[in-house]
Amino acid sequence: MKKYNFHTIKNILLIGILALVFANHTVAQDDSVQQQLEARERILLDKPWKFAIGHATDRSKDFNHATGYFSYLAKTGYGDGAASAAFDDRSWRTVSIPHDWAVEMPFDPAASHSHGYKALGPGFPQSSVGWYRHHFFIPETDLGKRIRVEFDGIQRAARIFVNGFFVGEENLGNVSQSYDVTAYLNYGGNNVIAVRADVSIEAGWYYEGAGINRHAWLLKTNPVHVDRYGTFVTTRVDGKKTYVDVQTTLVNEHENSAIENLPAVAFKRTHSIVDMSGNIIAVTKSKKLMLETGERITEKDSIPVKNPQLWSLENPYLYKLITRIEDVNGKLLDSYETPFGIRTIEFHPEKGFFLNGKLIKLKGSNNHEDHAGVGTATPDALIEYRLQRLKSMGMNAYRASHAPASPALLDAADRMGMLVINETRLSGINEYHLNAVEHMIKRDRNHPSIILWSLGNEEWAIEGNIKGARIATSMQNFARKLDPTRLNTIAISGGWGGISTTIGVMGVNYIKHGDTDLQHKNYPWQIILGTEETTTQQTRGIYVEDKSRGHLPPQENGSSGGNAESGWKYYAARDYLAGIFYWTGFDYRGESTPYNFPAVASQFGILDSCGFPKDGYYYLKSWWTDEPVLHIFPHWNWKGREGEKINVSVNSNSEEVELLLNNKSLGKKTMPRNGHLEWSVVYAPGELVARSFVSGKMLQEKKVVTTDVVTGIKLESHKNSIAADTHDVAVVNVSVLDKNNYLVPTAENNLEFFIEGPGKIIGVGNGNPSSHEADVMVESVSSHPLGEWKAPDPADSKTPVHFSVKFDRPSLEKNARISLLLNALGRNQTATLNGKILYNNSSPDVSRTEIMIDAASLLDKNNLLQITAEPFVEWRDREGLFQFHPASLRLLMPAGDYKRKVFNGLAQVIVQSTGDAGVIRLRARGEGLHEALLEIPTAKNL
Repeated sequence: MKKYNFHTIKNILLIGILALVFANHTVAQDDSVQQQLEARERILLDKPWKFAIGHATDRSKDFNHATGYFSYLAKTGYGDGAASAAFDDRSWRTVSIPHDWAVEMPFDPAASHSHGYKALGPGFPQSSVGWYRHHFFIPETDLGKRIRVEFDGIQRAARIFVNGFFVGEENLGNVSQSYDVTAYLNYGGNNVIAVRADVSIEAGWYYEGAGINRHAWLLKTNPVHVDRYGTFVTTRVDGKKTYVDVQTTLVNEHENSAIENLPAVAFKRTHSIVDMSGNIIAVTKSKKLMLETGERITEKDSIPVKNPQLWSLENPYLYKLITRIEDVNGKLLDSYETPFGIRTIEFHPEKGFFLNGKLIKLKGSNNHEDHAGVGTATPDALIEYRLQRLKSMGMNAYRASHAPASPALLDAADRMGMLVINETRLSGINEYHLNAVEHMIKRDRNHPSIILWSLGNEEWAIEGNIKGARIATSMQNFARKLDPTRLNTIAISGGWGGISTTIGVMGVNYIKHGDTDLQHKNYPWQIILGTEETTTQQTRGIYVEDKSRGHLPPQENGSSGGNAESGWKYYAARDYLAGIFYWTGFDYRGESTPYNFPAVASQFGILDSCGFPKDGYYYLKSWWTDEPVLHIFPHWNWKGREGEKINVSVNSNSEEVELLLNNKSLGKKTMPRNGHLEWSVVYAPGELVARSFVSGKMLQEKKVVTTDVVTGIKLESHKNSIAADTHDVAVVNVSVLDKNNYLVPTAENNLEFFIEGPGKIIGVGNGNPSSHEADVMVESVSSHPLGEWKAPDPADSKTPVHFSVKFDRPSLEKNARISLLLNALGRNQTATLNGKILYNNSSPDVSRTEIMIDAASLLDKNNLLQITAEPFVEWRDREGLFQFHPASLRLLMPAGDYKRKVFNGLAQVIVQSTGDAGVIRLRARGEGLHEALLEIPTAKNL
């Protein structure tokens, strides 16, 4: 057999790849292609995307997807309808992701209770499928790289197509997806990703959203690179010695030619550890390795680090591991970064949880990821805002319920010092279940914030029986092999005695369901943790029940038993209980217990859906922080109840509290540890004042007053300025005030919001769990094909193509805009409208265009559009004419102004940067009220 040297074989391989993918392409047989290869590049694909609603059951309304003679499942590259590369998506809406189309849907009493009565899901096929398309360019210089499209999460049942090629699907909405699209791309040309998401079947019993609601990426690497999730970093702190242990998985994705196999690739690998100031504090020696084509290897290293800063709640210090792959000549092939923290975690069955050897009681909450205004399409900056709201009450832990948290949330938890329980969606021992567990652990195991893997939640069919014990054992063993540094939990409610006999960390969902003292006695080796406990259920600011509006006063005995105070007292009194996670930190859409429609959101939150605190927030802040707290409730607007007794409560962590009504003392009381104080007060309008005392000295004074009518509006941003990067957000809290600048706690004024400058409103909310107002305002787009179209015979490459149609001027709403969408029917195309030349003898890329039209320039009747062209040369191009219509009218109705009624005096506006530096001006107006103006500067490189 003839022998080939390395460079010859390399060039044969590249030529082979090109011949298979793109005919008539050649590559110079030298080192030029190799020299053009660059290190890893990960490009954010959040904008722009085209979006449209499809249909779950009617293919004709689903853009004729899967109707072709060959389906995408029968022949490669035959994605049809909206999955086709030739599909014309110009009439679709332009959106940015993260995007949640569910939040845009109206409410319907026939829709799912658990998903907040949004008109999609079971029974709503017409709104349960969403299509997304993104166009992008790949330069010729990328030929030879491995290229992948990646999604952090798509809700739900997603099919992915690239240039009409079906590349994969994923049923689970919180699982990240990655697809190698190297062979499907047009190098030196345009490409398109199409995504079909289907939420016809609900995966959860709570609002999940719909669509590409997490980030999307384009990943470019050299064939030899660190594998996906290819590093596993753990740390050991042993006295004064600290070690960073690294497992690195490397892959060689070169491809053998049709002639001969490539030889193994020789390369060098190094690790560097970089601190937060950019200093390199440790480096491994270069290690020479060999990788066969298609081979994957895992290497282990142990790196000593001197005097490290430990990751903690108070100082969440992060290091970065940089893994470099170089060829034998020193050419950089890959640079892979892994953020990590140096810390130790330990659970002790008698004492609880230790971080870096320090005993910490876990004080946490469960949370879904939706927020007022935006649904599950939460920008990264809004995720940070939500975590900060939780931290503000002394919360140190977050349980991702009931699916893996987004990468953005885990990154924020790492940066902010929040401990996390990350959870898989469904328990089981088959590939469907275990693949999801493996994905979660491999993707997320380098996050120092994660302290436990949760393998299930309230699996009632198996909780209390032997099948549950078997499943838990298998899942736990599987997870421990992937990550031996963390324990595993399953949250158990009513079924004690099955899973609870074998799981390493017993997750207790509600103490009313079992006896933790007995469990601890019978299983002394087991860690016990309160994975869910009842908050003080309440609609924010409501103190008298109104069932017709779904408004709930604070509950002494919530739907799952007890309240925030009874739960905390129980867990605080038992050292063996590692901590408590309340259900929930924030209100969330769906599961509107204990009410049905018109209630559309939960009442469980310590904070409402905007992050405004309920009264229970102050109870927990009293006993979870060292910050002085004094809070008095209810409000003092009770017209018509003069002379009646009203129960007044005070939350504080002081020693004593005195209550006064209109300067008359109602007595001083001693604050019980982990408790609160109450007075029965005969109502009279005026001022109700609470004063706190420590060692006999007054520390704080807080009051509630009987307010006057609303006269003004106040706007407050949680940030003084935001980055001009199209991603950052300002959360603007809106309050309505009386003439004395007191918040009016019973107000429900209608407000309108207007924005100028480099920002846009992306959502509004008010925390009312029964509000049916629109959270987002979206433009309305419709497309109207002109005339009938019979595409020419694909076999005919000689007959000129001609299209002629008459149409009437459409009736337009005020502010509507009209444009003409034209497609390329061939070469040297000419188009005229009413005899006026739109373009002449144009190439296909010019012929396929959008032309804005002044409606006044159109005739009332019989406007004449004519298109002529020479036929395409390629058969495939002529066949592609069946994929679209020659011409359509696109009608666009801009989004309306944002409006929101304040709820108990409060509302919220979420403002996002549009990319330019400058000043955003947000105005709020209401009938009879003074206008409010808030200016938010935007700047580059904040």
